[in-house]
Amino acid sequence: METPGLVVHGEAAPFSTALRSLLNNPQYSDVCFVVGQERQEVFAHRCLLACRCNFFQRLLGPKLGSGMPSPVVLSTVPAEAFLAVLEFLYTNSVRLHRHSVLEVLTAAIEYGLEELRELCLEFVVKVLDVELVCEALQVAVTFGLGPLQERCIAFIEAHSQEALRTRGFLELSAPALLSLLRSDKLRVDEAELVLAARSWARVGAAVLERPVAEVAAPVVRELRLALLAPAELSALEEQNQREPLIPVRTRGTKLRSAQQRGGKARGWGWGARPRVCRVSEYCRTAVTGLPLQVEQIVEAWKCHALRRGDAARGAPCRRRRGTLPREHHCFLDLPFK
Repeated sequence: METPGLVVHGEAAPFSTALRSLLNNPQYSDVCFVVGQERQEVFAHRCLLACRCNFFQRLLGPKLGSGMPSPVVLSTVPAEAFLAVLEFLYTNSVRLHRHSVLEVLTAAIEYGLEELRELCLEFVVKVLDVELVCEALQVAVTFGLGPLQERCIAFIEAHSQEALRTRGFLELSAPALLSLLRSDKLRVDEAELVLAARSWARVGAAVLERPVAEVAAPVVRELRLALLAPAELSALEEQNQREPLIPVRTRGTKLRSAQQRGGKARGWGWGARPRVCRVSEYCRTAVTGLPLQVEQIVEAWKCHALRRGDAARGAPCRRRRGTLPREHHCFLDLPFK
């Protein structure tokens, strides 16, 4: 009986080098891609792509026929990222760069290349910095990459002020920004977060051609306005009238400030605001059973007026790691009775 043969291996480096020489080489290629917004031509070999990747196996199936088919247009993937994908398929290795790794990662996920995806994720974690972190967070949220999302949020928590000034922050989606605003560990004061949220909403409003308040609506509920001092709340309220950021949704009775009713402000002990007008109307509405106005700013004034943090809501009165101390904060830890 014949014994099984022994598998022996030659050197891997010359083999990899030979295959790399075929990368984007029109010689012997049988498929051409037109890639990215720049419409760059990229040449490849159908049999190699099909045996390495199910996505290309389906894309380059028998329907293309024999010979050089018409160019296959892939307009959503940048040329540099696509060439990196081909390099991995041809050689099982890839040279990654900080400026393009997220695009390669996106392509790897869309093409179902698990090994390349893991290589990209490892690289992203190694090169993560202030300029990259918000873009990486967006990719993590978009594709449900939980561990990467956690790493990005932890990085932003440690470098909050710097990250909030980046272009990547302004381009975050609402779900990605929500994941940040829910964190207690951000090293930034709430007043700065309000300014950052307004800048983010302005950019989104310009891109989407929608009102700022409409764009901001999904995320501003995570702003902890009760942490602001009375003077800061007053300034925010006035600015909100000029350029709405905090949505004002009325159900039945509409609460009005003392200025709108012509009333006089009374002292609060740590700031001059009309305690009676806001709290009395809030209580009157609650007692009479009339519908309450659901307004975030009013809720913040209520915490000031009653000198209590709302234990039922919790987060709106909970300080973050970067919250600057204010005189009224000592009252926010007291629950309602």
